[in-house]
Amino acid sequence: MLLLRCPLLLLLLPLSSRPQKLPTRDEELFQMQIRDKAFFHDSSVIPDGAEISSYLFRDTPKRYFFVVEEDNTPLAVTVTPCDAPLEWKLSVQELPEETSGEGSGEPEPLEQQKQQITNEEGTELFSYKGNDVEYFVSSSSPSGLYQLDLLSTEKDTHFKVYATTTPESDQPYPELPYDPRIDVTSLGRTTVTLAWKPSPTASLLKQPIQYCIVINKEHNFKSLCAVEAKLGSDDAFMMAPKPGLDFSPFDFAHFGFPSDNNSGKDRGFLKSSSKFGRQMSSKPRVDLHKVCIGNKNIFTVSDLKPDTQYYFDMFAVNTNSNMSTAYVGTFARTKEEAKQKTVELKDGKVTDVFIKRKGAKFLRFAPVSSHQKVTFSVHSCLDAVQIQVRRDGKLLLSQNVEGVRQFQLRGKAKAKYLIRLKGNKKGASMLKILATTRPNKQSFPSLPEDTRIKAFDKLRTCSSVTVAWLGTQERNKFCIYKREVDDNYSEEQKKREQNQCLGPDTRKKSEKVLCKYFHSQNIQKAVTTETIRGLQPGKSYLLDVYVIGHGGHSVKYQSKLVKTRKFC
Repeated sequence: MLLLRCPLLLLLLPLSSRPQKLPTRDEELFQMQIRDKAFFHDSSVIPDGAEISSYLFRDTPKRYFFVVEEDNTPLAVTVTPCDAPLEWKLSVQELPEETSGEGSGEPEPLEQQKQQITNEEGTELFSYKGNDVEYFVSSSSPSGLYQLDLLSTEKDTHFKVYATTTPESDQPYPELPYDPRIDVTSLGRTTVTLAWKPSPTASLLKQPIQYCIVINKEHNFKSLCAVEAKLGSDDAFMMAPKPGLDFSPFDFAHFGFPSDNNSGKDRGFLKSSSKFGRQMSSKPRVDLHKVCIGNKNIFTVSDLKPDTQYYFDMFAVNTNSNMSTAYVGTFARTKEEAKQKTVELKDGKVTDVFIKRKGAKFLRFAPVSSHQKVTFSVHSCLDAVQIQVRRDGKLLLSQNVEGVRQFQLRGKAKAKYLIRLKGNKKGASMLKILATTRPNKQSFPSLPEDTRIKAFDKLRTCSSVTVAWLGTQERNKFCIYKREVDDNYSEEQKKREQNQCLGPDTRKKSEKVLCKYFHSQNIQKAVTTETIRGLQPGKSYLLDVYVIGHGGHSVKYQSKLVKTRKFC
């Protein structure tokens, strides 16, 4: 029954925008029969020169038809599997005679035509099994009714079909260059640069072509259809119908026929109707990325992971027809990260660490004796750094550190500690770190939460300024330094000089104002003031306060810019 319905539907094809009209055996008869929709239930027609998208349920075959009326007609059929291998076969059989036995010229009854067709065994022209984009091409095909049978034995799947009787003039698929391979021209730890030869469709025929790159970690793809199936792209495919509901051939757009308002447009990829479909997930897979880059033929893929194998596919897409051709995919493994040298920390000894922008450093601490606790003291000289501490592979600590921080962790016999220090994105980082199993061993002085220096504006004179800063309950030595700066000295310049790890030993003796010891058991009263004298009228000075711990290591408070009065 299916075989008979197809020729009747061919009358719909003149609705297409192509000037070519697919031939029919008896137009008046078909126009009459087309009004009876019962004859066309679940049949399918391949329009000439338009790609259709459809869906197969597993182990449920599907058949498509088209008619070639004249002998020696060129023919090309392309089948594109999307997300599963297909078995497909193309066959042809002769069309039935249309005159009755009485020679009256009247058309034969519909049932008699059906019987004539279905009783004949078609001649197989081509068959294929696999997931490649496969073609049947003939420069001289016989007239007849052509059948395309498709089957998926693996799973429910999407596929695409394109057939044309004018393959030379259509050329909807972009042509590949003589060398269709993708070359890897540069390889880094996080980048891969790809290059390819342009499609002749763009360089010679001047048709609008854009290139789409697909990156993933699993395998190469043989079609853009397969990529979009993996991504779950709803708008690229016909939706899977609900079980038991067949497609209606009278939803023309659903079968690749243009609607009335598209009758003046070029033939090409026609989006299928989705009202018969069940929704599919449109959530992209994390490990699969597609990017379209226009008509460039060199591209650098960035933000990749080091020492990781990636697969790269390139598709030339005709933006007029939205049909694509795959280049020969390639794969490459990014370079390994430069192996980090692990710095050994000695118990109770301060270690200086420099980290490049966005870089990281690894340190190892292996106490020689058993211990109940281990203390890590970190002094970040510039911006915040991240510290992670693992004991025998187990993560114990992960925090950002600004200024001076101390972390005390529970110890374990014969334990080994791996410390990872990660730098700042803004710039290079410097820090000092101390690890010890002796809880009383503290090289860095304790600091208040607020390390600003406050200047009293009302106490300013032409030769002095008065400032204050906070202390702690621990008795420490504080030294204050001054340096005359230009009037245009900016906050940005001050920020660049905010290396808290630079101690008083880097300052000139002439810049030293005084040193004193200070603490208070009442933390609320741990405030000290100091008046700095001998200054010049109307001049700007940068003031620094250093707190020096018992181990001799110093920490600088935030610098303060002050200015004396010009007139008194």
